[in-house]
Amino acid sequence: MSTAPIAFTGISSFSNDFQTILNRTVSIASLPLKQLQNSDNDAIQKKLLLGNLSSSINDLANSLSSLGTVSSGNALSASTSNSALATISNTGATSGASYTISSITSLATAANETSASGYADSLTAPVSSTGTVKLVIGSTSYTINLTPQTNNLLGLENAINQLGAPVSANILTTGTGATPNYLTLSATTTGATNLQLFDDPTGANNNLVSSLNQGTNANFQLNGVAVSRSSNTINDLVGGAIFTINGVTTGTQTATLALAPDRSQFTSPIQTFVDKYNSLVDQVNAQVGSAAGLLSGDPIVVQLQGALRSLLTYQGKGAIKNLSDLGVQSDSSGKLSFDSTALSAFTDSQVTDAFKFFGSATSGFGGLSSSFTQLSDPVTGFIKTEQNNYDQRDKNLQTQIGALSTRISTLQSNLSAQLQAADAQIAGLNNQQAILNGELQSLSLVLFGKKS
Repeated sequence: MSTAPIAFTGISSFSNDFQTILNRTVSIASLPLKQLQNSDNDAIQKKLLLGNLSSSINDLANSLSSLGTVSSGNALSASTSNSALATISNTGATSGASYTISSITSLATAANETSASGYADSLTAPVSSTGTVKLVIGSTSYTINLTPQTNNLLGLENAINQLGAPVSANILTTGTGATPNYLTLSATTTGATNLQLFDDPTGANNNLVSSLNQGTNANFQLNGVAVSRSSNTINDLVGGAIFTINGVTTGTQTATLALAPDRSQFTSPIQTFVDKYNSLVDQVNAQVGSAAGLLSGDPIVVQLQGALRSLLTYQGKGAIKNLSDLGVQSDSSGKLSFDSTALSAFTDSQVTDAFKFFGSATSGFGGLSSSFTQLSDPVTGFIKTEQNNYDQRDKNLQTQIGALSTRISTLQSNLSAQLQAADAQIAGLNNQQAILNGELQSLSLVLFGKKS
């Protein structure tokens, strides 16, 4: 907010001087206003700088947590010798293991049956002799009562689909023969089950559908032990791992499934950590030294410098003592670089020690993320608290700026009015002087015959 200058429109010979007086007075009165505006701009810029810092701090904290997460899972990688037969995925296993799947005699399939006989019409041909049918799915049964209007294929299809049972009904029309319409029942889940549909369940109890495809379980051997499951995706055999059965074996075929430490799983998270660290260091360095920015001396910057140093000085308890043992080096400017070939040369023992070094998302090197999240937390973080303070400062300064601007505008208006009045009086006096001078000159001509 600023005060617009008023152009002084005087008519006296001193009007330019009055304009100068007006401009100088307003300029002097505006000096405190400019100071307030500069302070407000600084507060806004500091808040923005803190926001940028918070984003970079959060990125670094996430990279530390990711390192801890990979480490807590021992960087296990899943592999299979024959993906056409079976695969494995790691869902939380913390130790390596190898499994052999063989003798896959069947995959899990869903039960799917068709009515034993066809119907001439899906709207008029009755499907039940009594109007009562019973749907059986596994050990659960559902009784369906059909009215004369719904005792047909369409009515039965709708009634079954409205049960909320794990089965779907559809009408199959072949288009040939005198009875081209059939009812199909399909279980919505895989596995061997009992899928039947009985007409007159308390009497003739006649099964209306075939019993050719009652579904199958996935049947195989895991390390020589027979296993049968209703799904091809199996998550209850081994803790932290999921097996997926993809095909049946022929002859002596087997699939070896393994969870083993994978050094390469560390490469990307470490590089990400290095990149996020360097990005944050650049922002911190811009706020310290002789060319420091607006956050010079800010407690957040000071605390952040300490947190960054704690990363470089962190000491592990195993053979991997520090970041340099992992191929991470620091240069004279405090920036990091990463040589990924160091990891590829690790022995299994060194990989295990790397797990100990990184710890988890809450312990070890990965646990150092907490010293950064306490700064960047969007609700309780120190940066958020300081930003809130700058918001309040901005609000207070805007109030002061508004009040001072109003006073300056009033001063300008009042002074302008006073100067206009003075200018008008001087202009009047100038006119009177000119008249008087003219009269004196006229009198001189009359008395002396010349101007005096």
